[in-house]
This record gives sequence, C-alpha cells and structure tokens, in this order.
Amino acid sequence: MILAVDVGNTNIVLGCIENGKIIFSGRLTTDAQKTDMELAVILNNIFSLNNINPLGFEGAIISSVVPPINKALKSAIKLITGKDAYEVHGCEDLKVAIDDPNQLGNDLVVGAVAVLDEFKPPIVLIDMGTATTIFVIDKDGRYLGGSIMPGIMISQKALSSVASLLPSISLDAPKSVIGANTVDSMNSGAVFGNASMLDGMIDRIESELGEKVTAVSTGGLSRFITSHCRHEIIYDEDLLLKGLWLIYQKHAAQNR
Repeated sequence: MILAVDVGNTNIVLGCIENGKIIFSGRLTTDAQKTDMELAVILNNIFSLNNINPLGFEGAIISSVVPPINKALKSAIKLITGKDAYEVHGCEDLKVAIDDPNQLGNDLVVGAVAVLDEFKPPIVLIDMGTATTIFVIDKDGRYLGGSIMPGIMISQKALSSVASLLPSISLDAPKSVIGANTVDSMNSGAVFGNASMLDGMIDRIESELGEKVTAVSTGGLSRFITSHCRHEIIYDEDLLLKGLWLIYQKHAAQNR
C-alpha cells in the first residue's frame, strides 16, 4: 500500500492505494503555514479514524502546486510512516510540446499520465478547481498546451465582492437557463455558463486538431458542471490519484 498526496491550492487530497485500488481517499485544507508536526498530527488522526496503520505504507508520493508546503509535508509523512516521499517533478517522460516544459504544473503531468494510461488520444483534459484548466494531448500522445482561467468559485466570489447587490451563492443548477430571480440567474451563469464554455472550447479544440477528442474531467467542481454539457465528458474524481499510482510504480521499478 502506498500513500498518494495531491496538493492543490485549495485542498490536499490523500489516497491510500493498494495494487492500483484506492482503498481510502480524503481531503484536508491546504495551509502552507502549518509545521511538519501539525501536519503529522492531522495525517495521523485521519489514518486513525479510518483504521489505517501509517507504518503499513511501503512508500509515498507527492504532487504539489504549492511549493511552500512541500518540505513540511514530506517531513510529516516521514514522521508518521517512516518513508521518504517521492516528489513528482519534471515531465515524467511525457512527450511535451509546449514552449517551456519546465512550466508544466505537476498536477497536469499527473493527470496526463493517468488519461494516457486509460484513454486513446487525442484527449482534452479538464480540471475544475481553484482554476479551470483545459489541456490537449494530440493523437501522437504529445502534450500540446491549452487554456487556464479563473475557477468557478473564484469568479463567483469576485462577482459578489465587487457588485454590492449580488449575494454569495452555492453552486446549484437552476431549473431554467433563464433565471427568474437573482440567485437563479447567478447559478445559471455559474453552471450553464461554464458548461457552455467547456462545450465551446471543446468545439474549438476539435476544429484546430481536425478530429474528435475524448474529453475527461476531474477536480472538485467538475461534477457540478460536466453533466450539463452537450459534449460527452467523462468525470473521474480519482484521476490524479490514479496518475500518482502509475508514476510511483514506474519510479519504484527504476530503483529496484
């Protein structure tokens, strides 16, 4: 069993994976101010609540887009598991065609590894979290690049903060695209507007590539949006954990 940790700007996702099967997953808030001891206590409590022996891990792997937390997190994992966590870095043997491969985020690397293992390219990979990212892998398995935009909740918070008459809302799909009140109108924009954006971007990507793509999404907010899209978009909540498992196995094999 390995511990897979995906550190995002908003949440840290933990996964306990055995023989490729995720036997437990959970989330905690990303806080780069926490010390290694504080993180160790939190992790230990999570494992205890789920009857997982932290000394039973054969290894650990981390993917992070929040560098300030990495040192403390790796130290915390070492404290409670006795294992040094492998940290995803670089392109992990992906074929990358962007201008500067060093700019490719670890989360995008892990996601690409996962979708290429499961789906035949070309692929559009969508991740809806703090930011919404839409990236493209062509038919030859090359990572071409894509689009980055503010995440849904960031956009909604910005709207409420600068427009004094607009309230904060939860993310619920209204019954109609044409909202009959302020909250329904805002939810229409958030849900149907973002669904239409994804549909439109997939249309444009397919036009540029000259062929149809397989669209795959992950991220905490994707499930609220992709079901309202006209394109078929495969939602996989555990995509990044699957990618971390694959990268760990390759890394472990190289070091045997």
